[in-house]
Amino acid sequence: MTQQARFVLIERKTRLTELVERFNTWSQAKFYLEHSGAKVQDYLAEHDRYQQVIGRIEGALRKQGRLARVERDLLDTYQFHSEDIVVVAGQDGLVANTLKYLNGQPVIAVNPDPERWDGQLLPFREENIEDAVQAVILGRATTKAVTFAEARTSDGQRMLAVNDLFIGPRSHTSARYTLHWGERQEVQSSSGIIVSTGLGSTGWLQSILAGAAGVSGHRPEVDLSGGFPWDADYLYYSVREPFPSQTTGTDLVMGRITAQRGLMLDSLMPNHGVVFSDGMEADAMTFNAGSRLTIQIADRQGVLVTA
Repeated sequence: MTQQARFVLIERKTRLTELVERFNTWSQAKFYLEHSGAKVQDYLAEHDRYQQVIGRIEGALRKQGRLARVERDLLDTYQFHSEDIVVVAGQDGLVANTLKYLNGQPVIAVNPDPERWDGQLLPFREENIEDAVQAVILGRATTKAVTFAEARTSDGQRMLAVNDLFIGPRSHTSARYTLHWGERQEVQSSSGIIVSTGLGSTGWLQSILAGAAGVSGHRPEVDLSGGFPWDADYLYYSVREPFPSQTTGTDLVMGRITAQRGLMLDSLMPNHGVVFSDGMEADAMTFNAGSRLTIQIADRQGVLVTA
């Protein structure tokens, strides 16, 4: 049984690798680091540690089945199979970025450098990867479901979010749109809208709530200070810095998105309107005047294997 297992090992470039790509050679990258006051040895230690761990994980996986190694930048082009067991070695962001390209395949997330990264989404270490894999193969693994958000535009664009969606301007200008919430609607001008999943609810959403509380002097009626469950059957939207004027309002600045109530937005931005997920601005969808955006709970969930 184990020889037929299919593994996909997801890895990322180290800071050192990215610098060498930027400057073409290690000597040029080292020169840059030294003259910028950075600790060259820290870059080297991080790189060496990561490569060693990746090598040991690869060896452990090859003993139990077939293996493909996929670098983060290639995730959007890789064709995953339904029977794949996905192993992610990296920081929390790599786990979130991987989940959106899967359709229920279990993810074993490994912290390759516990002294450097806390890793809230990284319950495993390299030394217990074989036990984790065996638990998945034998159907004995404990897993946790992760609810996704989904954004769809009227011109056919679609995007999933594991942590959160941002809807707003590409640059530091105001976003203008009409927000539809149930039977109500409101033209708004703001710094954009955040839609948070349970997994992302302890991140960006918290900074928005903290800022709003600091300005207004009171907390929102709904207490989300501790976030909400990863597998919750709802999302929350929050408007960043809504601006009141003769033509724009600030009444519909926060709400719970459910299967029965989605969020709909009509762009009033002539250009530079975007939607991106999980902080990946380079993969943004366009959201300009004439486009309608619908935000809802995605019809699939992620599956994280827990320790």
